[in-house]
Amino acid sequence: MKKPSLAAIFLTVFLDLLGFGLVLPFLAEQARDTYGASDFVGTLLASVYSLAQFVFVPVWGRLSDGVGRRPVILWSVAATFLGMAFLGWSLVAHLGLWALFAARIWSGVATANLGVASAYIADVTEPKDRAKGMGLIGVAFGLGFILGPAIGGALAHVEIGGRAGAVPCFAAAAFSLVNLAWVAFGLGESLPGDKRSSRRRSLSPLDVSAAREAFARPGILLSVMVNFVIVLSFTNLDQTFRYFNKDRFGMTALETGGVLAFIGVVAALVQGGLIRKLGGKVDETRLIQAGSFIQGVAFAGLSASPLLGRWALYTFGAVLALGNGLTQPSISAFISRRAPASEQGGTLGTNQAVASLARMLGPATGGFLYGHIGPRAPYTVAAVGMMIATFVALLLPTAPRQPEG
Repeated sequence: MKKPSLAAIFLTVFLDLLGFGLVLPFLAEQARDTYGASDFVGTLLASVYSLAQFVFVPVWGRLSDGVGRRPVILWSVAATFLGMAFLGWSLVAHLGLWALFAARIWSGVATANLGVASAYIADVTEPKDRAKGMGLIGVAFGLGFILGPAIGGALAHVEIGGRAGAVPCFAAAAFSLVNLAWVAFGLGESLPGDKRSSRRRSLSPLDVSAAREAFARPGILLSVMVNFVIVLSFTNLDQTFRYFNKDRFGMTALETGGVLAFIGVVAALVQGGLIRKLGGKVDETRLIQAGSFIQGVAFAGLSASPLLGRWALYTFGAVLALGNGLTQPSISAFISRRAPASEQGGTLGTNQAVASLARMLGPATGGFLYGHIGPRAPYTVAAVGMMIATFVALLLPTAPRQPEG
């Protein structure tokens, strides 16, 4: 068994998110244009995915505190393969809209491992380097958004048996198989037996006592609230972005994938370069405040993009990636530095669960606004949300200390 390392968990998360990114450019459009779903129902494919994550992120986080990180990640990757393979088959067989929802719910359960991945990074980094470490998850996100949407957009119209959309899903399943082999043979355990939680913790999806315990630590509740508003606002874009590009700019799925890939490049550069330079030098609280404000400006620009032209999609998409690249690893680092070593999985899992709740509500909110008010409405509302997050972030304390234990 190999020793734990940041490089090992980076590859694991990257392959996981690469598969996720493959379906972004076309799945909501497929539900709307092939299966007859409304704008709102199409975006619910992302909502049910995140609902499943909301329920199971804290479960896998608490479980990993007791049994270790590697077994939980191993299971999640294997289950992701099954979910993506079923999604591809359901498109080939034209099983119906219910099958798309079933596949996304299963995949949400399977991929509810970001809390575990964050805890893995916390296990192998010093508190002062925590933001740099958490930035690796952001880099994995960025690279997943570079390659995933680009590949998915290119493959979306390749047909199997006269039906399009399945090839990216099967490609995602193949990446999951590669990831499974990597986790089985290349990912070392990061949590030694003597540091595992000896407490019997409930594996109920809604463990109120565990959440209450996490929120009792100074600063954590407020930071989780900030993260909730940021993610809720950001995910207004998730599924409506393809609608927006097609309906307002006449763009193809491949072109949408190109925009998302460009945004991913910027996100990877920010979290792989800028955050690694700022981590330990600039307090996480300041990065959260700056990042949320920048995202507010970006969403205002995206809302105005139909009046400005295609260039605005790229410009303000890059600004959005910059702001998000500052907030996400900084929030994880902020929370991690306030939790003891034996409770990293549960505490970070609670944060990821609340973020998953926001990811559930965000696409549904965006879809409702898009269908009932207009294409620009999701981004206008998101801009307001980011400004609210900025004001709340001003209340966050600075200079956190790492608890003992």
